[in-house]
Amino acid sequence: MFPYPEQYRIALPPLTTGFMVIWAILSHTIFADASPFALYPLFLLFIVVMGAHLYLIIMSKGMQRLDQCFYALVHIPLAFVVWTFTIMHVNGHAFS
Repeated sequence: MFPYPEQYRIALPPLTTGFMVIWAILSHTIFADASPFALYPLFLLFIVVMGAHLYLIIMSKGMQRLDQCFYALVHIPLAFVVWTFTIMHVNGHAFS
């Protein structure tokens, strides 16, 4: 069906992180500060990133499992930083 299904699976976590940023920018312009409609998808998206990495680790075979572990070790902290800043962006001036 897809010409390169493995590349699509590997690209899922960074694409989810990118969607997190796009969602934060768009939802901040549409909804009020600290809107639950803008915040709850962000909470879910970080769980999706971690779940996608876990899926990639489980589905890998042999030494590729070590590659996927390193990929998760690098990407999850970076995604956490992006996730934190998207939550701060969506909250706006709600905390001050």
